[in-house]
Amino acid sequence: MTNFTDATPDLHCGVQRGAQSPAKTLSFVVPAYNMEQYLERCVASLLDMPDTSDIEVLIVDDGSSDTTPALADRLAAAHPGVVRAIHQPNKGHGGAVNTGIREAAGMYVKVVDADDWVGSDPLGRVMETLRAQRDEREPVDLLVTDYVYDKVGKRNKHVVHFSNVMDANKRLGWDDLRHFGIAQYMIMHALTFRTSVVRESGMILPEHTFYVDFIYSYQPFPWVHTLMYLDTPFYHYFIGREGQSVQTDVMIRRVRQLQLVNHLMLEATPERGTVPDGLYRYMIHFLSINSVVTSVFLILSRDRENYLEKDRLWHEIDVVSPQIGHDVRHKLASRAINLRGRTGRFVIRHGYSIAEHVVGFN
Repeated sequence: MTNFTDATPDLHCGVQRGAQSPAKTLSFVVPAYNMEQYLERCVASLLDMPDTSDIEVLIVDDGSSDTTPALADRLAAAHPGVVRAIHQPNKGHGGAVNTGIREAAGMYVKVVDADDWVGSDPLGRVMETLRAQRDEREPVDLLVTDYVYDKVGKRNKHVVHFSNVMDANKRLGWDDLRHFGIAQYMIMHALTFRTSVVRESGMILPEHTFYVDFIYSYQPFPWVHTLMYLDTPFYHYFIGREGQSVQTDVMIRRVRQLQLVNHLMLEATPERGTVPDGLYRYMIHFLSINSVVTSVFLILSRDRENYLEKDRLWHEIDVVSPQIGHDVRHKLASRAINLRGRTGRFVIRHGYSIAEHVVGFN
């Protein structure tokens, strides 16, 4: 475990180009692998405002085999000084995000997957806020915004809000946050980090691994000291397309990668007392959710070996840190997932089916 009382972040981690007065306020990192069908829509949404001079869009073509590379070059040529195409051999989503973070020139950075998009009015609010922060002596480390589950075939879109947790338009510390709901957490789509914070955290996402956005939404948090919330549905998360990594059958097939991500999140979890109580409480909450999600897909596989893997996952948490293990197991969802035998598996399968129907998430 990392003890954040003793750890001293490397303040020179990464190249902070223009750290004193950056030419770019916000860098959008757009990982793109075979996204010819969606990339143009995504980039158009990122530029849908009158003044884009302080916006940077980094399209990271991750070894695409379709027309994505040519499309990225065309978009860069159409928007010189704003859109930049970066081409690299395939490294997976994590490798593309790593490249974008390394190359970002903006004071703030946000990852937007190439099949997703942002809302026009919320973009204006976000840029107004970030431009104001750019001129502050101590700009906030993290901007949190609402996001939308935009599922194929669903007429009613599910908006994830944080107004129950945070006061809007205020500079906050972790101890100013109220309690999150049982299934409420801040994923990548809600987060706009100050670029230097991500670099100082030393975060390097694993390559050729799915679901690394959970790590992105977790590991840098001990380096975040101040945050602000805007109650606006900024990010549209497009789910339900064929072959997407969050489809149920796909997640079951890739359950070992979920286990790896959960392990890396556990390793990044601070001990109690080394970070603000509000931050520790939230990270335990998120680790519990991710451990439960991983356990659900181990059980949905109906593989007896995976039933044992679920037990090993929870045992590892106890071994790495008895305190963290105790606190994670104390969460209601953790207690439910660890019901023994057929009763526990029945609760998990049917609970997931109900949630999928109500929320439209798979």
